[in-house]
Amino acid sequence: MLKIGNTEFGDKPVFLAPMEDVTDPSFRYMCKKFGADLMFTEFISSDGLIRDGRKSLKKLDLYDYERPIGIQIYGHIPEAMEKAAEMINDVNQEILDINYGCPVRKIATRGAGSGMMRNLPLMKEITDRVINVSRHPVTAKTRLGWDSESKNVMDVALLLQDCGVHALTIHGRTRAQMYKGEADWTLIGEVKQNPAIKIPIIGNGDITSGKIAKENFDKYGVDAIMIGRAAIGKPWIFKEVKHYLETGEELPPPGVIERVEYAREHLEKSIEFKEDKRGVYEMRRHFALYFKSIPNFKETRLKLLTAMEIDEIKKILDFIESEFGGVDLVPQN
Repeated sequence: MLKIGNTEFGDKPVFLAPMEDVTDPSFRYMCKKFGADLMFTEFISSDGLIRDGRKSLKKLDLYDYERPIGIQIYGHIPEAMEKAAEMINDVNQEILDINYGCPVRKIATRGAGSGMMRNLPLMKEITDRVINVSRHPVTAKTRLGWDSESKNVMDVALLLQDCGVHALTIHGRTRAQMYKGEADWTLIGEVKQNPAIKIPIIGNGDITSGKIAKENFDKYGVDAIMIGRAAIGKPWIFKEVKHYLETGEELPPPGVIERVEYAREHLEKSIEFKEDKRGVYEMRRHFALYFKSIPNFKETRLKLLTAMEIDEIKKILDFIESEFGGVDLVPQN
């Protein structure tokens, strides 16, 4: 059984990855509804946090039903990361995670996120400082390396373990890959099987079904798996994966009527946690994928993704339910 700090997880736990502009409270609400064992906030800039940036501070809003939950921070300035960790001591979450994996150019090229994999002395200094001041268990998330010629994740794992992190999540791509190509779990497995590695290893990348989750648990021996982009517009993936892990059987995907119900609930939560227009706007990425499998849906999709008034969106959802409620969904890869 996996344990991080004082938090225990069941056998083969399934986590929600931190994703900028995605893992907000409304999306976390939906993922928790379907059984995510641990969730993370959107990643938070240490610079923004210590400067009292409104957007960064807002990301610290947590709710009891989300537990257990982790907060993830990123940055490349040791003093800022240390100060941010101190500020987060006043937040009542279970885990503080350090982002050493974000591949986005504006973050990585200035040395934060996955850019830290090219500066292990700085990574060590930041990790040491954060752990020294944090009252929460500290974990980290990283990638295989900067590019195919510098896959140094084993060195990173050993360094972070020596610093005292409680667990390490590894995304099976390099920074250069971004999110392209297939995730390579081979190195994730090698890190996990290294006798010198004593901390839990969490695997991340291309977990799109219960079958793939089970195969990766069995083949690579990871302590947990983390799902990111595959959950966008499909928060029920946690229920599907956990059911397969428990029974070896695949659940049938939700039909159109169920998806409309989930979309309505997600919309209500998005509006509850944010201003109306922003809550509506940020639902668009989710709406696009909630109904991706419906055939002959182009015109309705366009209306749904351009509507700005809540009442109009609700009418479109009613239309989807009545017009497409009985259609067969197109299988998705």
